[in-house]
Amino acid sequence: MIEIKDLDNANELTKPRRIIKYVLVWCSSGSLVIVVDENEFVLKPNSVITITSGQIHYIKESNTAKGYVLEFTYNFFCKDDKDIELIFHNSLFCHFAMNEMIPLGKSQLIKSALKQIEKELEQKPYQYLISVHSMIELILVEINRAKIKEGGEIYKPDALFLKFLEAIRANFKKNLNVRQIATYLTTTEAKLNELSKLHTGRTAQSVINGLVASEAKRLFTYEKLSVKEVAYELGFNDPFYFSNFFKKQTSQSPKMYKEKFAI
Repeated sequence: MIEIKDLDNANELTKPRRIIKYVLVWCSSGSLVIVVDENEFVLKPNSVITITSGQIHYIKESNTAKGYVLEFTYNFFCKDDKDIELIFHNSLFCHFAMNEMIPLGKSQLIKSALKQIEKELEQKPYQYLISVHSMIELILVEINRAKIKEGGEIYKPDALFLKFLEAIRANFKKNLNVRQIATYLTTTEAKLNELSKLHTGRTAQSVINGLVASEAKRLFTYEKLSVKEVAYELGFNDPFYFSNFFKKQTSQSPKMYKEKFAI
């Protein structure tokens, strides 16, 4: 549900991993190189990176880095639409691979909030989970402020659109189309297309296709699955049809992609 550890004890991050939790890595001193999906980021003192649930990530190099790794589930944090919108505000935890190193300037709030979360989880006082939830809210607000101070645009997403993205991620094996997801979310195809156009400039089905292609890349790169196995994992009955789908989405065949990026 929620876990916090200091970077010194985060041994599992030295190898590629994926968890169905949202991950925040804060570097207090030193520096580290962290890989998220296909991209590398350098974290410097008092900077953070947010990693979306399901993204492959690992620490490639650490130069005496100190700090914390905070992990929490969607169900723990997202109690209502306000929480859902906050977690994705300014693309902090974004399904579209928009990860970035975010410098925090001279802010001490995140350091104290993370230390308080560690204390709450260790001691488990009365209503500690409510306290932890509030601390995470403070952290996300502070990161948003830092992004805006650096000149970033204010992006406030719609909760229903974010539920749409989560539904895609949670149902890759079912290969759901827009109509099926609309039914799942008790909304309409027209509404999902309206929100997708508003937030991405693309249709809802195009958004689905893009996230499926990103998931295929992860399965090729880190799980080292065959084309047939990836097709099965993503709900495609025909590997040939899947190969055509992948090439259309990425402009390269699965074989070419695997030769270039598989580790």
